Amino acid sequence: MLIDIVLLIVGFVILIKGADLFVDGASGVAANFKVSKMLIGLTIVAFGTSAPEFAVSVKSLLAGSGDIVLGNVIGSNILNILLILGLSAMFHSLNVKNNTVKKELPITMLISTLFAVLLSDHLFDSNRTNSFTREDGIVLILFFLVFIYYLISMARKKIDEDGENSYALPMKKAILFTVFGLVGIVLGSNFVVDASSALATSLGVSERMISLTIVALGTSLPELVTSVTATRKGEYDIAIGNVVGSNIFNIGIVIGLPITIFGGISNVAFSYIDIIVMIITAMLLFVFSYNDYKISKKEGFVFLTLFVIYYSYVIFA
Repeated sequence: MLIDIVLLIVGFVILIKGADLFVDGASGVAANFKVSKMLIGLTIVAFGTSAPEFAVSVKSLLAGSGDIVLGNVIGSNILNILLILGLSAMFHSLNVKNNTVKKELPITMLISTLFAVLLSDHLFDSNRTNSFTREDGIVLILFFLVFIYYLISMARKKIDEDGENSYALPMKKAILFTVFGLVGIVLGSNFVVDASSALATSLGVSERMISLTIVALGTSLPELVTSVTATRKGEYDIAIGNVVGSNIFNIGIVIGLPITIFGGISNVAFSYIDIIVMIITAMLLFVFSYNDYKISKKEGFVFLTLFVIYYSYVIFA
């Protein structure tokens, strides 16, 4: 147990330093390519910080632990909004661009709802049990391809809406920072997830509990540290793009791709409350952003309060 605690601390140190390099590098890449930092947040940062979720999903699916795969994604998407954006907004109000409110957040709500519908077989047919099939995975991948098409159309503009880009870092240095930062994030999060899971297992915690809490929090640490670090550096587009892109990537690829390749999950044991909370958090993010095109400290506090309420239910119910 002592070794696990040491690995936990080491993992956090590597994770935090990696996120610091990653944010600086990603911002530098955006400046050099003269593309929107939101686009960088939605792609390089979001996909990079979702690497732990993808690794855990593949590993868990091959091991026959389907509930951990689903719990990892559901828990991570809830954490990304309630905890990560909640904490980030407490540091500074997050300005949300018009394009994000009108396009990216609706895409997030749509893919979250689609995921819930595909997962709820029993709700539509009482003779069936909830499952997630290879066909469901293909549907999610197809929807994700629509998101990729949208990103490509954004990239073609190659213009930052606010004209804020400046060559903060030389291109080579920006790429090195991004790569080494991402390596640090993945390596650090692996230490944290493995150590935390070992500690939880030794305490006799259930698989659903581990996946929704320890694993979800552990694999969301890259997003958490990256978004908070980006907010403290004033890179609000990267902070928001990271969360929005990660949530879409989690459903489209972290769930969709492994299920399509390795097969489905039968007899899903997750509560509808978990799925409903995931959809509500996505909708709440849209409502807060649509209201005044920012996530204020008060709204961040609401996110954190809901986080405490939901996880109190998960732990004590």
